[in-house]
Amino acid sequence: MSAVWSDVITAVLVLLAALMCLAAGVGLLRFPDVLTRLHSATKPQILGLMAVTLDIAVTNFSVGTVTLVVAIVVFQALTAPMAAHLVARAAYQTDHLRPDLLVLDELRDARG
Repeated sequence: MSAVWSDVITAVLVLLAALMCLAAGVGLLRFPDVLTRLHSATKPQILGLMAVTLDIAVTNFSVGTVTLVVAIVVFQALTAPMAAHLVARAAYQTDHLRPDLLVLDELRDARG
């Protein structure tokens, strides 16, 4: 791959990652409660990470780099939603959310 194309791909992927980080930051500031803020923080974060690691895999293509990039993305994709779920569950149990924004409250009966 020529150096120009490599630089263009790097610029596009890093810009995409930066836009994802910006979207997550704006969502954290603009959304009203914990549950919607968690959604805005976890979705763009994993997409931004995927863009940056894809750039690393493209610019430094080797078996070791691609393996490491795949491992990073897989583990982050597995742990970020679980962490967000635990934070959301804790926020629900301690009443740090707006019940009027819930479309369906499946935990209401289990609340005790």
